[in-house]
Amino acid sequence: MTDLGTARVGPATAPLAVPLGDPAGVGPEIIGKSWAVRGVRRLPPFMAVGDRRAIARVWDGPIATVADAAEALAVFDRALPVLPAREAGEIVPGEPDVAGAHAAFDALEVATRAVRTGEARALVTGPVSKAQLYGVGFDWPGQTEFVAERCGVAEEDAVMMLAGPSLRVVPITTHVPLAEVSRLLTVDLILARARVTAAGLRTGFGIKGPRLAFAGLNPHAGEGGAIGREEIEVMAPAIAQLRAEGIEATGPFAADTLFHARARSAYDVVLCPYHDQALVPIKTLHFDEGVNVTLGLPIVRTSPDHGTAFGLAGRDTAHPGAMIAAIAMAGQIADRRFPAGVAAVAA
Repeated sequence: MTDLGTARVGPATAPLAVPLGDPAGVGPEIIGKSWAVRGVRRLPPFMAVGDRRAIARVWDGPIATVADAAEALAVFDRALPVLPAREAGEIVPGEPDVAGAHAAFDALEVATRAVRTGEARALVTGPVSKAQLYGVGFDWPGQTEFVAERCGVAEEDAVMMLAGPSLRVVPITTHVPLAEVSRLLTVDLILARARVTAAGLRTGFGIKGPRLAFAGLNPHAGEGGAIGREEIEVMAPAIAQLRAEGIEATGPFAADTLFHARARSAYDVVLCPYHDQALVPIKTLHFDEGVNVTLGLPIVRTSPDHGTAFGLAGRDTAHPGAMIAAIAMAGQIADRRFPAGVAAVAA
């Protein structure tokens, strides 16, 4: 793994660390494009982490290789700083390979360590190919679980929240077959997800009394038990317990009437029993602005809410909106969580 360097930066000015993701995907391009609008979008200083050739291959802006975060801050106004990680071999946009997967894994490791040690202030992960990573020894379901483990946080205590300008959603179960959701949806799991979500909205988003709404698992939220009893036997008891703890929790509601504009004004986040129930509305409303935020960590971590888009890589057509939003949101959360400018240092 790449050395982070020895120089330290002041806690109020530590940059964000942005690993490139898969070098054959759109990550390098959208990171470069995000730097290009840093002033207009008032983005906090950040440094890319990975093989600079992946960026130069798809973006013609200025790039500066740096040895550490202090040097990244010094050059940020005039060039995109890149902290080197493992080289990616021959880089062909749109054509992922083993060397690129190794490079993505190493960049993620280097960037995560930089944030854990306080060298960087927040982590913004570029899109990766899980299939490619699994082939090079990546043993975690995704980047969220990897970062959680590196921070000493149990997988069930790291909550994935997708956030856009008008909607926030949390999938209670994540990357599991739909046929397994009913079995996995337990009172304990709902309580764990909800407690972390409420705490995250308070500390990271400045919402003093977060309002949590729950989508039902079954059509019409089970229709009073006529077409499913999970709402009655699992979800309702969990919601009652949350209320007893002082968390404003409501539902379960029929999912088909929960995401229109009028309904969205009544809550701060929706917790959904399964993955697509949460991600379809957020990606429909905010495809180019959606941000994946990991709640429950001692560090700040966000990522754009889209994948590697290998089909777009190298064509100069990838939209940087979600990466811009992820960088901006990471800076905002860090400001709220660490108001004195102190970077988090995980154990």
